[in-house]
Amino acid sequence: MNGSSGMARNGDREDSRLDEAARAGWLYYVAGNTQEEIAHKLGISRQSAQRLVSLAISRKLIKVRLDHPIANCMALAEALTRRYDLKYCDVVPSDPASTSTVLGVAEAAAAYLERILGSPTPLILALGTGRTIRASVDQLPQMDCRQHKIVSLVGNIAPDGSASFFDVITKISDTVKAPHFPMPVPVVASSVEEKAVLLRLKPVKHVCDLAKRADVTMVGIGSLDDNAPLFEDGFITRGELRALRKAGAIGEIVGWAYDADGQIVAGHTNQRVVSVPIGKVGQATVIGAAMGPAKMAAIRAALVGQLINGLITDEATAKALTG
Repeated sequence: MNGSSGMARNGDREDSRLDEAARAGWLYYVAGNTQEEIAHKLGISRQSAQRLVSLAISRKLIKVRLDHPIANCMALAEALTRRYDLKYCDVVPSDPASTSTVLGVAEAAAAYLERILGSPTPLILALGTGRTIRASVDQLPQMDCRQHKIVSLVGNIAPDGSASFFDVITKISDTVKAPHFPMPVPVVASSVEEKAVLLRLKPVKHVCDLAKRADVTMVGIGSLDDNAPLFEDGFITRGELRALRKAGAIGEIVGWAYDADGQIVAGHTNQRVVSVPIGKVGQATVIGAAMGPAKMAAIRAALVGQLINGLITDEATAKALTG
């Protein structure tokens, strides 16, 4: 009898605690009370209120429904992660009235970079170039990240010999006070022979080695339509662009052109690209930051070919990629 009574009392206490947890969960998630207010209303400590709210969630007494536009973005990010086996995915809300190709994505990429750079553990961060990456770096706050190394994946010299406008390594280094390793070469060499000479240079070999050991890599994704950045910025000619498209190229990452399957196109300007080689990602995290209809095919191909295993994009692009 005493054993049965003890078991009954334990069950009653458990039921009573679940009742309290349900009440605390309702006050927090439905009525919008703070944990301080819950403690006052239930006559318990703030720590006890916090534990009861946690218990309500762990026992599934409360089912939270996020009624906010960001909820759809989170669902799309989860769908993309499952579909393409991603290590990281962030989807930001789209602005239907905006014609920007970086809005939202640049801010999200900057937030990711800030979190990575905030780590006390030394790491190597490799960066591509382009409008989205440049806009992301412009959003970063002043930081002191001397423990890290930041390395460029792509040359910082424009076709006319000047510094490339969209090179980001010097800019980010000035902002976060981290040692940086630029690639002191053009994006595309004038000949295969010149490329071979450039790749034998000791500083270039060192940068390539660092880039291959990067813990985190972030790149932009370029289209190869009539407004392709490689063409507009003067790195390839109109004829070379047409030849790439005829060979099946639909996108490029740090100058390397690839087809709809995410395979690097043989020959053409790829024979002269001096950037760090890209290919199917391994264990490192390689994040593409891109959005918009013009880049849709290029983003999809990069995902299919596993040239990236992380993506920062906007809601409209994510919907198309999961459709």
